[in-house]
Amino acid sequence: MMIDIPEDKDPILYVWGEMVPGIGLAASNFSLSVYEHTTLGLREFEAARLRIAQINGCAFCLDWRTERDGVKVEEEFADAVTQWRTTEAFDARTRLAAEYAERYALDHHGLDEEFWARMTGQYSQTEIVELTMSIGSWLAFGRLNHVLGLDTVCVLPGH
Repeated sequence: MMIDIPEDKDPILYVWGEMVPGIGLAASNFSLSVYEHTTLGLREFEAARLRIAQINGCAFCLDWRTERDGVKVEEEFADAVTQWRTTEAFDARTRLAAEYAERYALDHHGLDEEFWARMTGQYSQTEIVELTMSIGSWLAFGRLNHVLGLDTVCVLPGH
C-alpha cells in the first residue's frame, strides 16, 4: 500500500473519507451511483466493467461480480470478456460494451465514425452517456485504488 493507514482504520474509509472528505465522498457517491442507478443490462454492464478491471489490473474489481436480483454473470464471463472480439457468449450489445470500454481506456482518440455508427445502432443516446460515465468511473477509481495499493482491501460500502 502506498499510503500509511493507521492500524485502527479501514483503508478505504480512511483514504476516501478522512484524508480528502470533500473529494472522496463525492467520488464515492459517483462510484456507487453507477451501480444503484444503472439502466443497462447486467451482461453489457459487466462486460464493460470487467474489461476496465482487466486493463486497470484492479484486484478487487477483477474478483467482483455485480449482482442484480440475485443474478450474477456466469463464472466463465470474465474469460469471455478477454476474448470479446471472438467469443460466442456475447450478443452485439455486450460485445460492443466490452469494445467501448477497451477503446475508451486505451485509444479514446480512435473512436471513429464507424464505431459510433455501430454504437448508435445498438444503444440509445441516453444509454451511451450512461455507459460512458460508468466506464469513466471504473477507469478512474479502479486506477486510483490500484495505484495507491488499495485494490487488495477494497470493498463496496454495504457489501
